[in-house]
Amino acid sequence: MTLPRLVASDLDGTLLRSDGTVSERTRAALRAVEDAGVEVVLVTARPPRWLDPLADCVGGHGRVVCLGGAAVWDLAEGAAIEVHGFADDELRALVADVRAAVPGVALALERVSGPVFDPWFPPDETGLPPAVRAVAVEESLDDVAHPAGTVGKLLAVVPGRGLSTRVGDVQRGHRTDAAQDEFFAAVRTAVGDRAHLAFSGAAGLAELLPAGVTKDRALARWCARLGIAAADVWAFGDMPNDLPMLRWAGRGIAVANAHPDVLGCADLVTDGNDDDGVASVLERALAGR
Repeated sequence: MTLPRLVASDLDGTLLRSDGTVSERTRAALRAVEDAGVEVVLVTARPPRWLDPLADCVGGHGRVVCLGGAAVWDLAEGAAIEVHGFADDELRALVADVRAAVPGVALALERVSGPVFDPWFPPDETGLPPAVRAVAVEESLDDVAHPAGTVGKLLAVVPGRGLSTRVGDVQRGHRTDAAQDEFFAAVRTAVGDRAHLAFSGAAGLAELLPAGVTKDRALARWCARLGIAAADVWAFGDMPNDLPMLRWAGRGIAVANAHPDVLGCADLVTDGNDDDGVASVLERALAGR
């Protein structure tokens, strides 16, 4: 098995175990492929504030494609080197339209400079300063220090429900319920083609990205900078928001615990995230050189 020039991996449900950790086996496999000259890039829906513990997983370059492709974050500098955020008028209109379409909805803005949450947003986000939750998100839109262009994601939560998990643990049996389906349909109708509605795994959470922002486009820009063709990329994922990236890459690889749609389109299915599926593929490739 010939090694690729670049390995791209989703985090939650793919590279990370269910407890949110990276196993020593996986860390060792990532180091080994980098020592063999392969670039490792993490491509995640996570915001920058959830990336610091993963700095040793991205080798010397220290950069992560985050917010579902809306930003590239430099871990060493603690700053964005690329942002594809919302336009000001566009974001204001989306907030207003989602509010109107889903009465009681809880919203949040994920900015590269830090988040803003409605005060009634479900309390899954622990450890945030009280001021972060002090105002409705609309009141933050006039903050000239944090313009709309720094907002990579608008989050919306089903009214009256908390999130099933803080990150990434979708209904692994892939059950849905009427309330969530109705909620997603209402949000999709309200935003139309003005934003990309993504589902990265937290039940009850709709994630809106700027139109045209997807993981595959962000990864393609990264690879273009490095002079790497799609055919020389292996991409790992588990959720529907990973599908464009897996289809774009020369080899799209799903972990065994992936969503059925991902399993159905993958070129290869490896072991689950709790069984170090990414590491398993990389180890076999290194052994077969």
